[in-house]
Amino acid sequence: MSQEPRYGLPAAHGLYDPSYEHESCGIGFIANIKGERSHAIVRDTALMLTRMEHRGGCGCESNTGDGAGMLTALPVEFLAKVAQRDLDIELPPEGRFSAGIVFLPTDREFRRECRDTFERFAAEEGIRILGWRQVPTDPDKADIGATSRRCMPVIEQVFVAASESIADREAFERRLFVLRKRVSHALREGDHPQAELFYVCSLSTKVIVYKGMLSTHQLVPFYPDLSDEDYTSHLAMVHSRFSTNTFPS
Repeated sequence: MSQEPRYGLPAAHGLYDPSYEHESCGIGFIANIKGERSHAIVRDTALMLTRMEHRGGCGCESNTGDGAGMLTALPVEFLAKVAQRDLDIELPPEGRFSAGIVFLPTDREFRRECRDTFERFAAEEGIRILGWRQVPTDPDKADIGATSRRCMPVIEQVFVAASESIADREAFERRLFVLRKRVSHALREGDHPQAELFYVCSLSTKVIVYKGMLSTHQLVPFYPDLSDEDYTSHLAMVHSRFSTNTFPS
């Protein structure tokens, strides 16, 4: 019988203390100084990420990475396409909606509780839920190792919109930040065994983050969204994680 994976950091014991957790990572950034969007920005930044393999760590399996991710501007055209195709919804104008990437627990009942809590706090902040989209992933194409697969959460994209009571984009951005913090504190600090599997990677009108317990070469194959030609951005930043005296949780 396989052992249930542990989530989060262990308590202090022996020579280990979680307060000493730190990282020594690689980062890269590409931007169009004129603010012009293109898929080439995403593609070139993904290539740069693969050139930072030496700045990322791996586990006992060569195909279990320490962590890799990409931040881009919110790809509004791409999101409008998938929202219509996958959820049959039409998104509000840019600045009045967000699409957040959310890690959810594998436990079905607790996952439902996480969504319900998110939606309840969203309503309290004057934020409308438009729908939840299952983010396409391809662990086989990305050759994800056994350790990463055991810890893999359910990955969804939540589409939200500002209510009429929210005056402008910056006010909406502040509400999204508060919502993210409220939900995270309420769920991640609970006593459910999978509490720390809930995590909001990003929730903003301006940027979005795709990431995971991946190596530099696994990020794009794992997330087909990033290969879509309609996914455009005027900037992109990548991160290759190398944990130093840390647990790759």
